[in-house]
Amino acid sequence: MTIPASTPEHLFVATALNSWKLVTGRIDKAIAALSDEQLQRQVAPGKNRVFYLLGHLTAIHDRLLPLLRLGERLHPELDEAFISNPDRSQPDSISPIALKEAWSEVNRALATGFETLTPQQWLERHSAVSEEDFAKDPLRNRLSVLISRNNHDSFHAGQIILIRE
Repeated sequence: MTIPASTPEHLFVATALNSWKLVTGRIDKAIAALSDEQLQRQVAPGKNRVFYLLGHLTAIHDRLLPLLRLGERLHPELDEAFISNPDRSQPDSISPIALKEAWSEVNRALATGFETLTPQQWLERHSAVSEEDFAKDPLRNRLSVLISRNNHDSFHAGQIILIRE
């Protein structure tokens, strides 16, 4: 998204979106470089596999669509395996290639939705906050959700990148 730097709101939104693109791009690059076997590696002994982290991030990103009022979820079926339960608590319900495609599909939908929002719309409430609560705390807006999710993504991106070492 190209946002003209005409107001502080424009600059702030452009900065946040650029950061999201950067982190998501790093995850894309790291995942593309990993084989199916490498996806099964744990980020540390006894910790999550990269496969699980990719599913977790995909499910979290998918939840952004309705949270930011950009549309319906594309892959709610991922919640059971990647949000509600810990890694390796059940057999994998999706193949690595299908999971990579879901990751790409969800992020394309987000990018398309992001393009439709004006800086003013980024400062509107997200769907998990009522209008009354938003009036009391306007920081519970779409942009704050994006920034929060970007921090979450950055943490997991660091874990995923270590697998290549």
